[in-house]
Amino acid sequence: MGIVNVTPDSFSDGARFSTPAAAVACGRRLFAEGAAVVDVGGESTRPGAEPVPVAEELARVVDVVAGLAPHGRVSIDTTKPEVARAAVAAGADILNDVSASMHALAAELGVTWIAVHRQGTPATMQIAPRYGDVVAEVGGYLAEVAERGRAAGVPEVWVDPGIGFGKTTGHNLELLAGLHQLTGAQAPVVVGASRKRFIGELHSRSDGCAAEVPADDRLEGSLAAAAWAFSQGAAVVRAHDVAATVQAMRVVVP
Repeated sequence: MGIVNVTPDSFSDGARFSTPAAAVACGRRLFAEGAAVVDVGGESTRPGAEPVPVAEELARVVDVVAGLAPHGRVSIDTTKPEVARAAVAAGADILNDVSASMHALAAELGVTWIAVHRQGTPATMQIAPRYGDVVAEVGGYLAEVAERGRAAGVPEVWVDPGIGFGKTTGHNLELLAGLHQLTGAQAPVVVGASRKRFIGELHSRSDGCAAEVPADDRLEGSLAAAAWAFSQGAAVVRAHDVAATVQAMRVVVP
């Protein structure tokens, strides 16, 4: 799943795709590089991000979805029903829902629903996140929401443990280490670790430097996380660097 963030403040590629034409060109390149899905988002979900008004999010994403839909499968990354409806009308057939609350809408629209685990909101989720057993708690939550989606009549439910969404570096590593416990569930598992802060932190430790490695210099860790996720049974990985990730996957899954 390639990532196109049509936002000025996303942690990795904010403001790079400030026009629909630039975002569509990026998405088409990601399809050409081997992405099975391109995920379009108009509101940043990075820690500390503020909500975006509905009208602004619509203006950011609808033309991009419409421009990409003829070229491959498109996902809309939103928590707003109005945006989801408009994006599906424009050609999206996957609803990537970090609030894990729009199962009824996904059923109504007849689209795949990705339910993501998140502790808190983007504004609060990285303020001292705590778990007793993060793998068990996240796994239990995902099993519950997947069943909720199926009961509502969603045609296809995927689940995402929400790497970085209300988790410390330790929690993220525990989730990756225990990923096989989640991929044994009845719903396909999506893993999104690409370029996230914990990878930058691990790179800094490895390099022995105090400075945080910037988001666009986290390729090696992102590839390692993606390869590990596939080896543990993940069905989908989200990636900024699609060509490199596809090449890595061909080593893990020839």
